[in-house]
Amino acid sequence: MDMKDKKVLVFGSGISGVAASRLLLSQGAEVVLYDGDASADAARIQSEICRGGQTHVQVILGELPEELLDSLNLVIISPGVPTDLPVVNRMKKRKIPVWGEIELAYVLSKGDVLAITGTNGKTTTTALLGEIMKNYKESTFVVGNIGTPYTGIALETKEDSVVVAEMSSFQLESIHTFRPKVSAVLNITPDHLNRHHTMEAYIEAKQNIAKNQTAEDICVLNYEDQVTRGFGEKVNAQVLYFSSQRKLEKGIYLDRGDIICHISDGPEKICHVNELKVLGTHNHENVMAAAVMAAAYKVPMEIIRKTIMEFQGVEHRIEFVAEKNEIAFYNDSKGTNPDAAIKGIQAMNRPTLLIGGGYDKDSSYEEWIQAFDGKVKKLVLLGATREKIDETARRLGFTDTILVDTLEEAVEACVKHAKSGDAVLLSPACASWGMFQNYEERGDKFKELVNRL
Repeated sequence: MDMKDKKVLVFGSGISGVAASRLLLSQGAEVVLYDGDASADAARIQSEICRGGQTHVQVILGELPEELLDSLNLVIISPGVPTDLPVVNRMKKRKIPVWGEIELAYVLSKGDVLAITGTNGKTTTTALLGEIMKNYKESTFVVGNIGTPYTGIALETKEDSVVVAEMSSFQLESIHTFRPKVSAVLNITPDHLNRHHTMEAYIEAKQNIAKNQTAEDICVLNYEDQVTRGFGEKVNAQVLYFSSQRKLEKGIYLDRGDIICHISDGPEKICHVNELKVLGTHNHENVMAAAVMAAAYKVPMEIIRKTIMEFQGVEHRIEFVAEKNEIAFYNDSKGTNPDAAIKGIQAMNRPTLLIGGGYDKDSSYEEWIQAFDGKVKKLVLLGATREKIDETARRLGFTDTILVDTLEEAVEACVKHAKSGDAVLLSPACASWGMFQNYEERGDKFKELVNRL
């Protein structure tokens, strides 16, 4: 679509909305930025978008004037905006195209896209695949939920570029023509049900990553996840599975600790998991997913092997912070749901004092508590979910809980009760909202507190 002189409403004034507005302005569109938060700073939003230039964006806060809808050619909706809001439904009823920022970036960019989604592991997998691709191709961009908006780099791409994109369910809700050359769905477990309302809707959003793929494309799926294994029978793309539990006729798998890739020319050993710098079976699965995506894109195996063996993981995901008085501190602030936090516990190899709790996403915490498996000495809880988790733990027979008001108090409690040889793990099983802007801010605060000890 030619954006010149089109009137486009950008819904949402966060990082995604600002980047989308800049992209549209560069294409000659007339941009209206809308945010339902009437208390937002219109002047700040305007200056962020225009960066002191001569361009102008109309900023509307609070109620959206109904008559404005009649003049719109397109709406770009930010990932944080639910697609079932009454105002969005009114847009759709008027037959105004409603795109996500991913669709906008895809339409205006060039090159191939390698896209990754999943409830857990997508940031690690995206970061690793990004490193592999950078070592293979100079024009590589790593975008999406990982930090850099896709819209922010769309015009920098060339025909031979590769975009490695981390996709959330929110971003995948509003795609139309988005078609990755290689896609991956790492796993699907309950998450964001306060936004999607049903598990079926959440699964459908995740599976959108492959909806426009054809037999020329490749979809990488987790054989050990019942939902993704079943999805492999319906997808139009060629399917490659990865497995941490069994040998596969085609795909990538673990065999007695060896990572074996078998796509076309017979099985080939990449390395042994003990040669990796990342811990835990879940991370071995992330490595396999990234490796097989790269192999499917015809990246030479020596580049894949060298990169995965040098990869040190991502910040805030079972990140070693420091050892103080023979107590190891780990930051797993990115464990924002119970399934991710289970992976954090499983990676621990010593008695652990666990800090949990935060924003309530309507999650259930039974499986998380049951996964403690004798490793957790104390569960220190904070945030809006602390009473709910405490009640669940006690009902399941775990009574070593401490309720606190702040992260500072949580760290103090852990230090007080920890002994030499123990670990302290921040792995909240909840989002950070309400106490912190995001999981990064929460993890940074934890690291600051630990390093002060």
